[in-house]
Amino acid sequence: MPTKSVAPSIKYKRIVLKLSGEVLRGKGTEPIDAVTLERMCEQVKEIHDLGVQVCVVIGGGNIFRGLQGAKRGVDRTTGDYMGMLATVINGLAIMDCLEKMGVKTRVQSAIPMNQIAEPFIMRRAMRHLEKKRVVIFVAGTGNPYFSTDTTAALRASELHADIIMKATKVDGIYDKDPKKHADAVKYEELSFVDALRQRLNVMDSTAFSLCLDNNVPILVFNLDDAHAIRKAVMGEKIGTLVSN
Repeated sequence: MPTKSVAPSIKYKRIVLKLSGEVLRGKGTEPIDAVTLERMCEQVKEIHDLGVQVCVVIGGGNIFRGLQGAKRGVDRTTGDYMGMLATVINGLAIMDCLEKMGVKTRVQSAIPMNQIAEPFIMRRAMRHLEKKRVVIFVAGTGNPYFSTDTTAALRASELHADIIMKATKVDGIYDKDPKKHADAVKYEELSFVDALRQRLNVMDSTAFSLCLDNNVPILVFNLDDAHAIRKAVMGEKIGTLVSN
């Protein structure tokens, strides 16, 4: 069966979309807000229908975050594993929502759980992308002390993704917190070196080093725009681009 060709106007043909678990919470108190989940999946479907190969790396902070658990007396390693399991719940929610929209998906887990997800196998993930399936990576790297930012950087490097698109609640990277400082200045573009020198909060240091070493650009943008991901893959000016 012939595969869909990618429109020539699309700038990024294979992306890793990094979503924090907090994105799924929306403005309410439920860990996963149904309306927010659907809106986010509609954006994924929109670029998938254009022929873009999409990987999703999802966090678990809306349910449990290992570092927060450590503050409450939970052993850091145990807390990190609890956080990894939270990402599985979020990943299954995204899978279910996308499948109901007619988008074929596969969930791959860094921790074996064969009843609900495939194990992560790089070549199998690549094949799913070629068959126009959205691949959702859960359970982080499978190791404590590594964030889902690091997972996104690792998977993007392994799968030769064109870019990591990090969806956040702010519209890019600023020289200081725009919520606390009215004079905060937004960057449209940054080099990895400048971001490191200024110690800007783009990703954690391990993830950032992976992106730097493997020349994987990072786009930080606000997901609240209903067509933000489409604009990003089409190369429109949106958010902040960090690259070499």
